[in-house]
Amino acid sequence: MSQFAGWEPGAAGVLRLPSGRLVRGRGLRAAMPSGHPPRFGVYLLGAEPPEVGWETRWVRWRDFWLPADPAYAKVVLIEAWTRADRERVEIACWGGRGRTGTALACLAVLDGLPAAEAVGFVREHYHHRAVETPWQRRFVDRFHTL
Repeated sequence: MSQFAGWEPGAAGVLRLPSGRLVRGRGLRAAMPSGHPPRFGVYLLGAEPPEVGWETRWVRWRDFWLPADPAYAKVVLIEAWTRADRERVEIACWGGRGRTGTALACLAVLDGLPAAEAVGFVREHYHHRAVETPWQRRFVDRFHTL
């Protein structure tokens, strides 16, 4: 991955996965961070997100719950993980903690981290309150079996 293609390490919301891939998590209710926009965004929302100037995927996912279609969510997260190796990928929900944290933990699992360690990793390196509900934690634990 070229440095130009990815996020700046240490920038707001940027999580470095164990492999070195950089992914940005954020809450959509906050202003867009300064710097380059994403090239690909995954939006975890109960309603369709507004149009933006980059390629996106919408995963229907109500606040505090789980994706309406877990198998589709897994396909989208695999795409996000793959693309994060070469471009700026953003994962976002309204608040940037529960759904976003859950998705980031799933990316950490795809990146080789054991599922039992993924939530702690995201809480330590992204946001201390990431993955807000017990069922979101179970989703991460069972992600490989979806």
